[in-house]
Amino acid sequence: MTSYDKLYIGGEWVAPASDRRFDVINPANEELVGSAPEAVEADVDRAVAAARAALESGPWATMPAAERADLMAALLDQINIRFMEFSDLITAENGCPTIFSQLGQVGAATMVMQFFIDLTRTYPFEEFREGILSPTIVRREPVGVVGGIIPWNVPLFITLLKFAPTLASGSTMVLKPAPETPLDALMLAECCEAAGIPAGVFNVVPAGREVGEYLVTHPGVDKISFTGSTAAGRRIGGLCGERLRRCTLELGGKSAAIFLEDLDVEDAVAQLLPLGSLMNNGQACVGQTRILAPQSRYDEVVDAITSATAAMPVGDPMNPENAIGPLVAERQRDRVEGYITIGKEEGARITTGGGRPAGLDKGWYVEPTVFADVNNSMRIAQEEIFGPVLVVIPFTDADDAVRIANDSDYGLSGSVWSTDVDAGLAVARKVQTGTYTVNGFSMEFSAPFGGFKNSGVGRELGREGLEEFLETKSICLPPGTEPTLSY
Repeated sequence: MTSYDKLYIGGEWVAPASDRRFDVINPANEELVGSAPEAVEADVDRAVAAARAALESGPWATMPAAERADLMAALLDQINIRFMEFSDLITAENGCPTIFSQLGQVGAATMVMQFFIDLTRTYPFEEFREGILSPTIVRREPVGVVGGIIPWNVPLFITLLKFAPTLASGSTMVLKPAPETPLDALMLAECCEAAGIPAGVFNVVPAGREVGEYLVTHPGVDKISFTGSTAAGRRIGGLCGERLRRCTLELGGKSAAIFLEDLDVEDAVAQLLPLGSLMNNGQACVGQTRILAPQSRYDEVVDAITSATAAMPVGDPMNPENAIGPLVAERQRDRVEGYITIGKEEGARITTGGGRPAGLDKGWYVEPTVFADVNNSMRIAQEEIFGPVLVVIPFTDADDAVRIANDSDYGLSGSVWSTDVDAGLAVARKVQTGTYTVNGFSMEFSAPFGGFKNSGVGRELGREGLEEFLETKSICLPPGTEPTLSY
C-alpha cells in the first residue's frame, strides 16, 4: 500500500491544513491502494506562495538554461530508477493494462522529458534582430507560476506534458492531480526532491473541483494548463478569460480512423487495435473510436473490427496477457453502460460486447463493444464515451469520409489508412484535427499536440509546447549596439 500523510510544498513535506483524505481504490478489485491528503484552499495559498518565491528569489530565479537542463536530466534519472514502481502504481490507481502503463504512462513520459531537456539546451531564449528602426533583442521569459490540472487517465505522462516545459521555461508549478490518481504525483515529488529541484519549483496539492477552481482563480497564478473534459475546459477558459490569464486547454475528442477503399483491412485493423482505438481501456481522448469504412467493403471491415475486438482478453490489468482492464471508477462504468443503451435505442447493432465480462465479479469492467449500422448523427458517434466502445460508419467516397470526419464538435486526432500514401496525405490535409497519422497511430513528441474546435486551445509538445510557457519581450537598443545574449 502506498500512502502519504503530507503534501509537498516549497521543497518540504508539510502537514495539510485539514484532515480530509482521498482513498485510492483499485478499479480491478475494489481494494484500497493507498491514500493521500486532500488539499484545501489554505494549502493552495501556501503552494502558490512557494512557487512565487522560487520564481522571484533563490537559485531558480537566475539559473541559466543549461543548468535547468541538467536538473531536468537528474529528474529524468530519478523517474527511470523508479520506472516499474511508477508503472505498477498507476495501473493500481486507474486500471490501465500493465503494457500500456509501461509504454504509454511511464515510457512516453520519459521521452517527453528527454525531448524538453534537449530543447532547453538549444532553444534561443534571447535572439538578436538588426531591426528596421533599431537593433532589438527578442527575449523569452518564464510565464510565471503555472497551475497544472491533471486528469486520472494518463497522469504521469500528462503531468510531464506540462511540468517539463515549465522547467524548461524557468517557470514554477502548483500541480493538482485528480482525486483518483494522487499517488503517482506525490511519488514524482519524491523524485524532484532526490534530483535537487529547487524548493518551490514543484508543489503538489491533490484536490477536487472546488479547490481546483480556487487554483484557477488564484491571484498568484499566471497560467493554467489543463487537460480534461470539454465542459470543464469551457469553465476554466471562461475564468481565465475574465482575468486575462494565459491558459492551455487540452480537451476531449471523437476521432475518426478513415479506411480508404484500397486498404489491407486485416493489416489496418491489426495496427489500429488496441493501441489506436482502445488504448487505456478506451479512456483516451486521442482514441480513434469512429471507424469510417467504405460502403463497398463495410461488412468486411465490420467483421474484421468485430473479430479483433472480441479476441481482446479482458481482466486483471497487472496480467500482461490482458489487453483490456477495468474502467477507473464505478461512475465511469455507469456512464459507458449508459451510452451502450443509448446506442441500442438509436438503432445501432452490437456485433460484439455490450455487457459485463463473465467471471469478473469484482472491478468495474465493461466488455469491449462494437456498434455497426451507425450513422454519424447518433449520439454514440458524436459524444465522447471514454470507454471501450467503437462505432463503424459507412461512407461513399473519400470526400464523403472527410465530410463525416469533420462533422464533429471535436478535432483532436485521427488517421487514414491506404496503400497509397499520397492519397492518404491528401485526406490528412482536409481533416480538421490537430494531430493526424497516415497508416498508423502516432503522437510525435517533437511536434505540437492539441486540438481544433472543442478539443482545446493551445498546443503541448514540440517547440510550440515550450513557447506556451514563455512571455516574449522586445528590448530596443541604441544604433550600433552589439549585445551579448543571455540564456
